[in-house]
Amino acid sequence: MGFLAKGCRNAAFFFVFSPTVNIQAIQKIYEASSNPEKAVGMRSYMRNQYDFLGIQKPRRAEISKPILLWAKTADCEDLMTLCKKLWVLPQREYQYLAMEMMVKGKAWKMKNAIPVLEYFLTEKSWWDTVDMIAAKMVGGYFESYPKEKDKWLEKWWGSNNLWLQRTCIVFQLTYKEKTDHALLFTFCDELKTSKEFFIQKAIGWALRQYARTAPNLVLEFVENHNLKPLSKREALKHF
Repeated sequence: MGFLAKGCRNAAFFFVFSPTVNIQAIQKIYEASSNPEKAVGMRSYMRNQYDFLGIQKPRRAEISKPILLWAKTADCEDLMTLCKKLWVLPQREYQYLAMEMMVKGKAWKMKNAIPVLEYFLTEKSWWDTVDMIAAKMVGGYFESYPKEKDKWLEKWWGSNNLWLQRTCIVFQLTYKEKTDHALLFTFCDELKTSKEFFIQKAIGWALRQYARTAPNLVLEFVENHNLKPLSKREALKHF
């Protein structure tokens, strides 16, 4: 058919008339848009943590449209299975697509989605995936299933896994007045001496975000706790 070379319009045609979206079809569309030269720069920007196909965000958004259109109405179990297959592929664009598909199809709202989210948080972990999963999916999941929150947070906090602990700190980013500030402050206090950059940054980021809702509470917390300079600077950035 030659649809891959002609871009998103024919890719959309393919997905509309294909009975299922599968990983082989996705790989063909993504590989057709790969750019080895851009991949070098993208890999370097991410500190050589992962390989890239070299598909920058505007192009990736274009070729992903039909896939996300399918994801919007897909069976959530099938969607999670496909996303896990994407997650093991070496190129980072596939992990980005998996997250977008989970969000578009609202698969994270399934009660049995939390082990899948945990898998995404702990495999191929870096800030570019963890933060989206934490704020857009884990945060929403705990709002939908509040009785699940304590169990999973306790597990994650006790894991000593950098990315799970970062998730505990930042999952409430969008909660605003619904933020459990006692929980947030407890997490920040317990890791305030951490030497991990991504933990210090998370503390400052979460406090800065909550300060938009409760500036006096955040200011009081910062003034009475000996935070690392990075955490303190980030927390007070808008004061």
